[in-house]
Parts: sequence; structure tokens; C-alpha cells
Amino acid sequence: MSPELLQMIAWATLDTLMMVALAGCFGTLIGLPLGVFLATSRANELFPAPTVNRVVGLIVNATRSTPFIILVVAIVPLTRLIAGTSIGTAAATVPLTIAATPFIARVIEAAIREVDQGLIEAARAFGASPLQIVRKVLLPEAMPGVTLALTLTAVSLIGYSAMVGAVGGGGLGDLGIRYGYQRFMPEVMLTVVLVLIALVQSVQTIGDTIARRLDKRSQRS
Repeated sequence: MSPELLQMIAWATLDTLMMVALAGCFGTLIGLPLGVFLATSRANELFPAPTVNRVVGLIVNATRSTPFIILVVAIVPLTRLIAGTSIGTAAATVPLTIAATPFIARVIEAAIREVDQGLIEAARAFGASPLQIVRKVLLPEAMPGVTLALTLTAVSLIGYSAMVGAVGGGGLGDLGIRYGYQRFMPEVMLTVVLVLIALVQSVQTIGDTIARRLDKRSQRS
């Protein structure tokens, strides 16, 4: 493989990492409070708002159930409004963020709901406010699950970032399609696949390691 192609693969890898990092950060900023709300806003919970909970849940489910490639095409006007263009790395970050947000919200909701209800009742007995319970009980106790959830999100975003290359999103997916598929260069396609596998394995290993270190149960054992 020529040095030019190797350089292109390196730049495409950086583009993919940037897309995943930005979408993961923006998605977490929106999805984390959304997930906390979904986990604490049913009837008789910390912030009871069952009607709003159902409405938000429906919106989250509708977004999650939309195939990603259709979502990318459907929100092209929004992507142009935010990024100024519908192609390239910056534009791809918009649909990636929108796809990541409801996913993050649901997995964080699940992680928080796994926290022992006895801890919440104990915090209430000591006079803690709902916000204090969220900050000092729910989030710290759910942190291993939240870490694994964010790891799973990052792995999914790597796959989505490759998929968005089909519509000019940049990154490894775009490189694999333009050179590996359209120009019949199987060595490029193989290299792209290997790099994506390496990225997924690295992210998963790092996430699992952090989650184990945050897990108080494993520390006690």
C-alpha cells in the first residue's frame, strides 16, 4: 500500500475519532440528564411527572427506532442549519449526536434503576433532598453501569460513523466506500475494517477497565 493511502487512512481514523468523541460528548450532555429524568419521574419517584415521563419516553423510543441511515437523510435540513453543510465530518456529528442521545438516555435510565432502593430510602430518612439523592447516591452507585453504557454507546457510534460514510460523512467509512468499494481496492477495505475492529476493541477494553475500578462491589470482594 502506498504512503499516500496510509496517510489517508491515518487522517480518516482521526476524523472517525473526532466524530465519535464529539457525538459522544454532546450526546452525553443531553442524554445524561434525560436518562436521570426518565429514571426518577414516574409516579411516586423523586421527581414525579408521569405524564411528561411518558411523552419524553415516546420521543426517545421513536428516535431510537428510526434506522440510522434514514435518520441521516431525514434531518439533512437540520444538519445544514447547524453545521452549514450536509457532508463532511462536522455535518456527520449532527446525526450521530441525535442518534446517540436517546440511546444514552435509555441505558443510563436502566443503570440508575438498578441502584438498590434501600439506599434511596436511607438517604430520604437522613433528610436528603431529591437533587442530593441524585448527586450523592444514584449517580455514584450507578457509575459502573453508566460507564459500561457510555462504552457501548461509543462502540455503536464507531459503527454509525462508518455507516455515515455512505452519504459523504467522512472518516473511515467514507474512505472504505470511495477507495475500497468504488475503486476496487480490497486492501483499503480490509485495512479500514481492521482499524475499525481495533478501535472497537480498544474502546471496549478501556471502558471495561474503568467500570471494574469504579465498581465498589468488586473492590469489597
